[in-house]
Amino acid sequence: MVRSIVYVVSSDNDFTAKTKSWVESNGATVKVFTPEQWEGCFIDPAQKAAGKTFPVGHSTASGKVLQFPTTVSGDSGVARMNDLECKAIENAITVYNGNLTEAAKALGIGRATLYRKVKLYNLDPSKARRKKPIAA
Repeated sequence: MVRSIVYVVSSDNDFTAKTKSWVESNGATVKVFTPEQWEGCFIDPAQKAAGKTFPVGHSTASGKVLQFPTTVSGDSGVARMNDLECKAIENAITVYNGNLTEAAKALGIGRATLYRKVKLYNLDPSKARRKKPIAA
């Protein structure tokens, strides 16, 4: 039997409590970490003993961690899966400046699948590649 484990990294106690309750009600195990505890998981004990530190940021050894979209559509408070998927794809493309290969890796899907979904949702990845104007 396969059991899913969901890792939650947040310093917001209310968010972690709600997430833990929902995930456990769906039959998965939840492991909750603060951002400091999570970063500590990746430090080699020998390096820690030597006093070496690493910068804390939004990236891990395997790449950037993308925030799951939390907005819901409609008045019922229930979002459609297609809307959530489209928003997640848009966010990944923006984070990776239009690089669809990297966005696909971050989303955990194949590059060809991402290209198909970009076409399906009528998204324009070139918008993310355009330079942002510098605010003076």
